[in-house]
Amino acid sequence: MTKDDLMIALVAETLAGSREAYRELYDQTIHTVYRTVYFLLEEKVDADDVVQEIYIHVYKSLEQFDERRPFQPWLMGVVMRQIRAYRRKQWMRLRITSRAKRLELHTSHDFSEEIVSKVSNHALLYAVQQLSFKLKQVIVLHYLQEYSQEEISNILEIPLGTVKSRIHAALQKLRSKEQQEHFLIGKVEKIHEA
Repeated sequence: MTKDDLMIALVAETLAGSREAYRELYDQTIHTVYRTVYFLLEEKVDADDVVQEIYIHVYKSLEQFDERRPFQPWLMGVVMRQIRAYRRKQWMRLRITSRAKRLELHTSHDFSEEIVSKVSNHALLYAVQQLSFKLKQVIVLHYLQEYSQEEISNILEIPLGTVKSRIHAALQKLRSKEQQEHFLIGKVEKIHEA
């Protein structure tokens, strides 16, 4: 039995009322879902809340799943929609907070550091985090979650050409950032050698 066959069987059992099947579906998918959410959220502390919302929505939406299609891309579609919904809520909160702060006489700044990931290439991770959300999500889905461009098109519900152009644009920005850093490092080294 393939992993996708297992997922489809677990969905059927869950729809038949098995809580154990849903727990198993959760256990089979939580690592991928959490990793995706963590990489796509600006506020890492909200990852647990977003993941919880995703699984609530998955449970409520299972009846809409078409068992003739692979489960994982369908799940990633739910994940991406929930992340977009979270980002819209955060944007609205930011606007409200921003207005409130303008009314205050004294503003306090938060200089807390973001938790450093244990990924081996910190410079690359930082560069990916600096990309726009649209570019970051295709990079995470393609290179971290290893979805094909066609699957990403279905997950994000955008044309395949758009997926390809976003991946290309993201890679161009990452390469440009890398070249700028090498150029600056080279200039600094020349200054110190003189």
